[in-house]
Amino acid sequence: MQLEGAEYDPESFPGLIYRIKDPKSATLIFHSGKLVCTGAKNLDQIGRAIATAADKIRKAGVPIAKNPTFEVQNIVASADLGQEINLNAIAISLGLERVEYEPEQFPGLVYRIDSPKVVVLLFGSGKMVCTGARTEADVVKAVEHVKKELKASNLL
Repeated sequence: MQLEGAEYDPESFPGLIYRIKDPKSATLIFHSGKLVCTGAKNLDQIGRAIATAADKIRKAGVPIAKNPTFEVQNIVASADLGQEINLNAIAISLGLERVEYEPEQFPGLVYRIDSPKVVVLLFGSGKMVCTGARTEADVVKAVEHVKKELKASNLL
């Protein structure tokens, strides 16, 4: 109640949702003292969002550590292959053990990559979403891996 812009409804979600405008992000605050920052675009924004949340919580009278630390656990990134792609052909080419493609259920192909350990969603438009990466370098590796595999199969 002390945090302007905060939402708390424990019957629908166990944490407090604290939204800030700069950087535009939301911080989920749990009873355990754990925070989850979503929506930040880079490490600087994550640090600023967490520092802002910590300052506001402190000002509300809750004692917390002076310098909360954070660890990136999941980066979600989008990419564009620049052309439409044939998801049926890709599903066959990449192998059924690493791919889920059920167009009646979901319009994208789910491709699980072991190294880096990420999941890439491919869409017929050529757009991709990479999730599960812990570093920007992992995102770049995953996108390059997909492009390489599609080119090797003459699907790009």
